[in-house]
Amino acid sequence: MSGQGAPSLSIDAKGAIVDVVASQWHTTIMDGLVAGALAAVERAGATARVWRVPGAFELPVVAERLARSGAEAIVCLGVVVRGGTPHFEYVCDAVTRGLTDVARCHAVAVGFGILTTDTEQQALDRAGLPGSSEDKGAEAVEAALATSALMRDITSQLG
Repeated sequence: MSGQGAPSLSIDAKGAIVDVVASQWHTTIMDGLVAGALAAVERAGATARVWRVPGAFELPVVAERLARSGAEAIVCLGVVVRGGTPHFEYVCDAVTRGLTDVARCHAVAVGFGILTTDTEQQALDRAGLPGSSEDKGAEAVEAALATSALMRDITSQLG
């Protein structure tokens, strides 16, 4: 199972704002990912703003815009299911590189909640829905908030 070895993060992020950027493809899966993300934001004491984009390919440009606007934690959620063409590889590579560039170039925490699966069932298993074995929406929020807190600590200690 891909979730084995995941850290258990307990985060106090009172006052933080988390920008959740979510694609619209695969409605049931996305509803689960967004619900898991919002629940994790609430558990951490933060506030969420949700932005919807057409598909996974559009996630990096919106994340870039949010980063340029001073966002402190950005969580990107999407689903790309392998098909019979190279489209899967192109989209997954573009999204991963784009979000990595946003995080690195703007020194902003970007939670990567993009499900890249061979089948729709694999995505359902990770979507945080009833019966799902994992909640990647919540995990992406936890990772972004933990990273954001660490970056604030580094700034306060090192300048």
